[in-house]
Amino acid sequence: MLRNLVALGSGILFGAGLAVGGMVDPMKVKAFLDVAGAWDPSLAFVMAGAVAVSFVAFRLAARQRGPLLDLTFDMPTKRDIDARLVGGAAIFGAGWGLVGLCPAPALSSLASGQIEPIIFVVAMCIGIATAPLLTRMRASAPVATPAG
Repeated sequence: MLRNLVALGSGILFGAGLAVGGMVDPMKVKAFLDVAGAWDPSLAFVMAGAVAVSFVAFRLAARQRGPLLDLTFDMPTKRDIDARLVGGAAIFGAGWGLVGLCPAPALSSLASGQIEPIIFVVAMCIGIATAPLLTRMRASAPVATPAG
């Protein structure tokens, strides 16, 4: 129960930070990405603040024997860069650039009641749900071999 309350509080704090930092405003995000036009560098400060806080938090966590609300730290172990990672990053970046929202700000934007974040989140959920299906289909597809 405590773990869920901490997760809820962390999510609320994160969402509030996104709102205060302007990350839930697609026009502000698009202005940040428009480096050849009317560039708005203010989101770079939001990003720098997030990196600084994360840097300190990871350093402090590394000194602990374990997490407070779990048995072990869940850290990523995969370090290789492959086509799937690059392709997914490109699709994610294209969607973020076209719409001006990435997943967390889109979820925070749902509170605005506007239709655009709702459409984005529905499409995002469809993509999340279909990705494993597409991966399984690709894995089970016969591999074409050259004739000879």
